[in-house]
Amino acid sequence: MPIIEIKKYGDDILLQKSEKIKEITEDIKNLAASMVETMHIAPGLGLSAPQVGESVRLITVDLSVGENKKDLFVLINPEIIKKEGEIISEEGCLSLPDVYEKVPRPSRVLVKGSDLDGIVKTIDANELLARVFCHEIDHLNGVLIIDYLSPLKKKLIRKKLRKQREKGLF
Repeated sequence: MPIIEIKKYGDDILLQKSEKIKEITEDIKNLAASMVETMHIAPGLGLSAPQVGESVRLITVDLSVGENKKDLFVLINPEIIKKEGEIISEEGCLSLPDVYEKVPRPSRVLVKGSDLDGIVKTIDANELLARVFCHEIDHLNGVLIIDYLSPLKKKLIRKKLRKQREKGLF
């Protein structure tokens, strides 16, 4: 499957709420396969369709970064149905180069979504897996990690990212 360009900060698609997928077509399956390959090569632990320019509710998550096939999750129309606890930990994002910030996330989540065969799955995720699911589902809602920061910190990071973009660093 072809590698897809990852959209970076400043691209409007990253700020939009994604459309629900009504039918699992070959195009959706091909998009998912390309997203998995792109995520592994980046490398990243997760990737959302908006990050590759598609405004649909599709995410890929793999804490093993391709090392263990059973660790791969591909979810269509994922939603968090239950949250517990809170952990504040550093996060990065493939769409925000060189930005690593402490972000509060639930320590445990129940995530519900369909796999590529249309089978509804419920995943009980803890700690890092919970964090990655929350991060990717945030992307489907147009939310970035900088949205969790104070106004001053957000302003400083936006300025840094704009300068990087102007210099052609991404």
